[in-house]
Amino acid sequence: MCRWFAYISPQEPCLLSDVLIDPANAISKQCSEHYLPKLLPHGEEHDLDDSNDALMKMRNSLLNMDGLGVAWYTNAAENYVKGVDGQRPALYKSQSPPISDFNFRNLCSNTETQCLFAHIRATSGSVVTQVNSHPFVFGRHVFMHNGVISNFSNIRRDMTDLLSFDAYCNVLGSTDSEHAAALYITNLTNHGAKDTWEKEYPVTEMLSAINKTIVQIMELQRKQLGDKAAPNSLNFCATDGHKMVATRFRNHATQQPPSLYWSEFAGRTLNQKFPGHPDGADMVNEAATKGTDEQIGKHTIIASEPTTHDEGEWHLINANCALTVDENGTEKEVPLQFDTKFNAVDPNFP
Repeated sequence: MCRWFAYISPQEPCLLSDVLIDPANAISKQCSEHYLPKLLPHGEEHDLDDSNDALMKMRNSLLNMDGLGVAWYTNAAENYVKGVDGQRPALYKSQSPPISDFNFRNLCSNTETQCLFAHIRATSGSVVTQVNSHPFVFGRHVFMHNGVISNFSNIRRDMTDLLSFDAYCNVLGSTDSEHAAALYITNLTNHGAKDTWEKEYPVTEMLSAINKTIVQIMELQRKQLGDKAAPNSLNFCATDGHKMVATRFRNHATQQPPSLYWSEFAGRTLNQKFPGHPDGADMVNEAATKGTDEQIGKHTIIASEPTTHDEGEWHLINANCALTVDENGTEKEVPLQFDTKFNAVDPNFP
């Protein structure tokens, strides 16, 4: 499966290399190595094969080598472009895996932001090309996905019928994920035109739009395939630069969705200005310029895998729940609303 990482703070920027490259389990290292506390066994005497969850083993045996993307918010356009107010996302995409992308590594070493999305891709069938890499940008809004919309080819045409005209035109690639992004922005703006993508919406409306997107996907599958519809894995994340919503979802009675964690503490461990080291308590951060008693600004990280090795810094988001982060940085986990009649049978893991 893919992997993604999101950071948001009302006041504390992060350096991209601190959170995306330097840690031993940074997202740039998650192409082949995985760390999933509370889901997979870990330690010197354990590895992926020790898990008794066949679906979990399959997901984490895949190589995430099919492209990368980073979106970070900056005020640059506001200083030059008439009519632009506040932060807007800058976007970098590549077909290369992050470990060998020279431009990605250099960009990260001298870029800071208060809101960041990063994604590494394992394709579920669509072509490997830059436009198919996540994240996807709609005005001031950004969206990314880990998982798969099952039977996408069967519902793709009906799905496009639900999109606003401008959202449909903004779909540049062929992935299920970008179509989900377009459906989300259609729901968020109530079928609004492109200018509505520049507005901010309350976090409650962002949650409602992402929940509606999930339900619409399942409704289309049931309409087209009936009981033959397979379960989806829909770990979505959306932001406007000030607020964020993420989901951990799979419409199956017993199977776990793909991994998704959040932390309100790990940003301090990852930030090289502060004492502490992401790779373990026994490691020394010689670059620290702050004292142990100095506080870091409020922040939230949501990620497919923890990027520090202190399990106490991370919470596993419950299955079929969403995490919201409002403009003040307040986090709240809430159950997603859907009818369990949409729970499907997995033909590969009955």
